[in-house]
Amino acid sequence: MSVNRMNPLNQNFLMHPDRQVGIIGYGAYVPRYRLPGVEIARVWTNGLGGSPVKEKAVAGLDEDVTTMSIEAARNALARARIDPLDIRAVWVGSESHPYAVKPTSTIVAESIGTSPNITAADWEFACKAGTEAVQASIGLIGSGMVGYTLAIGMDTAQGRPGDALEYTAASGGAAYILGPANEACAVYQGSYSFVTDTPDFWRRPGEEYPSHGDRFTGEPAYFHHTLSAGQTLLEQMGTTAADYTFAVFHQPNVKFPSRAAEMLGFKPEQYKTGLLCGEVGNVYSGSSMLGLTAILDIAQPGDRILMVSYGSGAGSDAFDIRVTDRITEVQKLAPTTRDYINRRTPIDYATYARYRGKLKD
Repeated sequence: MSVNRMNPLNQNFLMHPDRQVGIIGYGAYVPRYRLPGVEIARVWTNGLGGSPVKEKAVAGLDEDVTTMSIEAARNALARARIDPLDIRAVWVGSESHPYAVKPTSTIVAESIGTSPNITAADWEFACKAGTEAVQASIGLIGSGMVGYTLAIGMDTAQGRPGDALEYTAASGGAAYILGPANEACAVYQGSYSFVTDTPDFWRRPGEEYPSHGDRFTGEPAYFHHTLSAGQTLLEQMGTTAADYTFAVFHQPNVKFPSRAAEMLGFKPEQYKTGLLCGEVGNVYSGSSMLGLTAILDIAQPGDRILMVSYGSGAGSDAFDIRVTDRITEVQKLAPTTRDYINRRTPIDYATYARYRGKLKD
């Protein structure tokens, strides 16, 4: 990859708000039900070929993006310790909103007790819808327009029965309350976004399941955008992988983020904490955001984190995050991500098909 080819004039594309913005509170949610990868292989390949993940999280009959977003938001509020009436924007990023026409964000906002005097919207950009909401939050708070926002990345991602996506397309995500840096447990020091029109993954209106262009999935899509965003952020921050305690990337599987991390110079001890795909699957819009919650659960003051999301279509958002002294005050105020991962109930493929509506009339 040549970043200079993408930026021949060596321009500064780093995004800095007028005032620093940080994470005031964060919260995760992962459903308890787990479908083992070997169970999918048993049904579709007679057990041959294995599975790219150990198991994936599956939303229950009474769960969807709205209910899971509310749970994650409540966890974020518990850590933020602010009045929900102070939140002025509620944004939910997802590719599996329960309604085609009706926002998820308004339901979440009212359920957690915000006032009607807010801006609310649902975001889309495949798997980076959640970090798009974070970028917009940084701009809104950093400009002084509002004090606090709530940005969520959550999915009950779908995969066509028997398709390769079905092995990893999972349920779960994370919520973040953003606000002024002096109240934050982690501060955004800079961010950068990189997008192109790359047809690796799509779903047209009315289609039940997404399609994917296999030959575009790896090098032209995930790696080109993840590496371009990550490397450009490092160059424009004047840092290298050695300057970071942790790194977290979008996780469509286990191999892609591991390879991207190592190509950027990161070691396993830096990126494995946030690498959750093997245990819960790919939670799409919440993938890198969920991984970041697992890191924040164990982070120490002064730790530095590189976060790079990815969304098909295609694009990546990259963030340089510094952990503050407040992290130790908030970590135990809500269930940890590992608590949700450890709370598990295995199910078989028939139960999964029922829970996720795979049986059609």
